[in-house]
Amino acid sequence: MLYCIIPPYMLKQIALNGSPAQKNFALNALNLTAQLYGQRLTFAEALRDLIRPELAAEKYRAVYHADFTETLPGRLVRKEGDPPAEDIAVNEAYEGAGLTYDLFHDVYGRNSIDGHGMHLNSTVHYGRGYDNAFWNGQQMVYGDGDEDLPPEERLFNRFTASLDVIGHELTHGITQHEANLVYFGQSGALNESFSDIFGSLVKQRARSQSVGEADWIIGEGLFTPHVHGVGIRSLKAPGTAYDDPILGKDPQPAHMRDYVETSEDNGGVHINSGIPNHAFYVTAREIGGYAWEKAGQIWYRALTSGLTALADFKAAAAVTYRIAGELFGNGSLEQQAVRKGWQEVGLTVDGEQASGCLPALLHLLGK
Repeated sequence: MLYCIIPPYMLKQIALNGSPAQKNFALNALNLTAQLYGQRLTFAEALRDLIRPELAAEKYRAVYHADFTETLPGRLVRKEGDPPAEDIAVNEAYEGAGLTYDLFHDVYGRNSIDGHGMHLNSTVHYGRGYDNAFWNGQQMVYGDGDEDLPPEERLFNRFTASLDVIGHELTHGITQHEANLVYFGQSGALNESFSDIFGSLVKQRARSQSVGEADWIIGEGLFTPHVHGVGIRSLKAPGTAYDDPILGKDPQPAHMRDYVETSEDNGGVHINSGIPNHAFYVTAREIGGYAWEKAGQIWYRALTSGLTALADFKAAAAVTYRIAGELFGNGSLEQQAVRKGWQEVGLTVDGEQASGCLPALLHLLGK
């Protein structure tokens, strides 16, 4: 499976509203991503995954240069322990992978992405003007954004510039090896949400930011000054991250009453993820302190030992509530914070949906 940070609906807006050059870059990203979705692991690669040996719990990073081609992994330019390179994208990929590893290892006791010491491989300078970054099931890949466009037409900076993007994409690898949430509909939106949550937590921990100090933005620094927006998504206020003549308006809902039924974007995985994103934000806000310590622990436990591949939002609410009770005590502040988090997005934690789900159900039934 391929997991990209820029959703297709944003690229389609650029293709509709941008200048000729901007349209070409957006169409290139859409076409290349579509080609990548069609690729599959070879039998040998799949077998290697099945028999991957347990490696020592040591951080190992390798960064490759694609030389602006679409061949992976490319030319090795920096490996674990090497001094910084002259290429800023190489160093950002290296450091971002390390900070992501540190969060999951130091806080949650995880041995890399797969839990067995998987090497963190990244490729930078992928393609020409590729407006995206993705996890392909094996490694991280980063495009350079719009650096080949005239300065006044650039919308995206290089994709390694955003630490939360790096954390987001690497978390897809963890989900792949744990709950393996099916990438469609609500389970797919949960897949995206876990990546947004832990992408934000990677950044928050790197900056030693409390819940109140954090920006809760995914894609901070990704837009150039020509875009009216702060990032591609906001956990604190879904639907407000950007409102731009070319990119359109952030379509994320923050409540089940606004749930979007669509066949695009794998059933709205990047859109409806705003709902569980906001539930986590409210939970973390209610608990206070550093979000990765308690709220993050609850969500990490849910991902690794609570949710199944077809879990929906109701299941996520029930599992996180139960786990909060197991970790901190039934009726604890932490458990009540989880309840409040899901209630604020229109979901209860006793197995019944709140009234905010009714419009979405009626819409699905065509009524």
